[in-house]
Amino acid sequence: MIFFTQSEARSAANRAITSKFNISMESVLNESVDRQKQQDHFDIFLSHSIKDAELILGVKTLLEESDFTVYVDWVTDPFLERDKVNADTADVLRKRMRQCQSLIYIYTSNSKESKWMPWELGYFDGFRPEKVSVLPLAFKENEEFQGQEYLELYPKITKNDYFNKLKYAWVKGKRLSDFVN
Repeated sequence: MIFFTQSEARSAANRAITSKFNISMESVLNESVDRQKQQDHFDIFLSHSIKDAELILGVKTLLEESDFTVYVDWVTDPFLERDKVNADTADVLRKRMRQCQSLIYIYTSNSKESKWMPWELGYFDGFRPEKVSVLPLAFKENEEFQGQEYLELYPKITKNDYFNKLKYAWVKGKRLSDFVN
């Protein structure tokens, strides 16, 4: 399988950061207003390790370039205490997951250390199991994916699936497993 690489995610993150310096104040304000409107509904909840912030910004950018709305906790809800597992943060994340149509679990070597990722995956799987998938961010395109055993329960997103099949699945309300390896 051909997966997205970490260097591709970093490249997209750099593209997003660079574009912020080349836009007008009006565009920044419009983007802020648009973000406010979208805060009660998202296409995708990105479950990830905060240690992968740059990679996550890149994945978020790639998805948004394909017209998906994407929830990332530290972007939309920067006040959350991610370093502590507590009831307030869990309540916000539950609310946000219910506002999302799907969950993508971003797998990197840092995923194993996350306190929140397994919890997010289990919670989302409890109410929308057909809308959960795993996106391994590999070092090389053809790298073999070997995550934790429980990740084998979910379809994996490859480069081909990323933009073509997944968009159709989410828009048409199909099961992700019908489209993803």
